[in-house]
Amino acid sequence: MTNEFIKDILHDFNTPISTIRLNLRLLPESNPKIKQRIASAVDTILNLQKNLKEFINEDMGEREAFDIKSLIEQRIAFFSGSYPHIYFNLDMESKNIYTYKNAMIRIIDNLLSNACKYSNNEGNVSVSLDQNILSIKDNGIGIKNPKKIFDRFYKETSRGLGIGLHIVDKLAKKMDIKIEVRSKINKGSVFKLDLSAIMDQSQQTRQTNTKDYL
Repeated sequence: MTNEFIKDILHDFNTPISTIRLNLRLLPESNPKIKQRIASAVDTILNLQKNLKEFINEDMGEREAFDIKSLIEQRIAFFSGSYPHIYFNLDMESKNIYTYKNAMIRIIDNLLSNACKYSNNEGNVSVSLDQNILSIKDNGIGIKNPKKIFDRFYKETSRGLGIGLHIVDKLAKKMDIKIEVRSKINKGSVFKLDLSAIMDQSQQTRQTNTKDYL
């Protein structure tokens, strides 16, 4: 019953979102800040919609090989439009992984979204990849109870539904990605994702394809 209720809500989202987007284009360019705030609000609704879809969706699709750096560059470009006051720093080289791409996007989007939402006015969000450890770091408000943040419906502020990080944890476990969280109040947080397992799978796939060809 809960899943059917969520599906109905998701369907009802489409009409108001389309109306907002259509009227947003009609606003005069003399109000760029207002347009940006509305656009940011629409992006927030769309992100919530994606989270709700993931909440009830068990089909992760097919695994594929793709460049993790290119994917993160695309997601940073998306969030930088909604959070112009945030400075993004990307420190990583191109590296292929072999996993569920849409699920990886959900993980990255949720972590980047939280890093932006809970950063300071002049926030910094850093993304790096070292020794197969993907780190997403912010200088925001921090987390009081890092051990509880992956619990369903747990939240420390009035914002959101408390399912974003639960989805991150659920997807990461299915993809064999280990997550470590470190945080200090009023200093910021860092999420570390161990991508070793999906790096290995990508290498094995390339080797298998080569043997098949030979």
